[in-house]
Amino acid sequence: MNTYLVLKTIHILSSVLLVGTGFGSAFYMFFANRSGSVQAQAVVSRLVVRADWWFTTPAVIIQPLSGLAMMHMAGWAWNTPWLLVSVALYFLAGACWVPVVLMQVRMARLASVAAAEGTALPLAYMQLARRWEALGYPAFIAMMTVYALMVNKPVLWG
Repeated sequence: MNTYLVLKTIHILSSVLLVGTGFGSAFYMFFANRSGSVQAQAVVSRLVVRADWWFTTPAVIIQPLSGLAMMHMAGWAWNTPWLLVSVALYFLAGACWVPVVLMQVRMARLASVAAAEGTALPLAYMQLARRWEALGYPAFIAMMTVYALMVNKPVLWG
């Protein structure tokens, strides 16, 4: 197998890890937040934070590195339209993800304290949960669009 195919395999697997972990985490957090169980919210929010550090963060780093290397090896120009849009959408998703990670850490702490004390979640938790969810939708749509652009490499203009 040549270097390009190794990079492409790494790029694809890390993208699956990135989006899959994000979608899986969002699924469990979404439903835990609607369960009414502070214990469930404490456990799930803690594990979602862990998944972001263990899986999402490395994939976020691997994606641009492997993508840049493949772009160089394949001879794609920076101003290739599908590539420009893909990179812009990747940065949009990242701009949503960074505050989401910070919210998840705070939500995990709030849920952990409430679970340990046997109290209801504070209002701040649900406010964070609403913002967390609102940022998740554009990030997910952006990444699905990136997938479509990467696979199809359409002529968008020029």
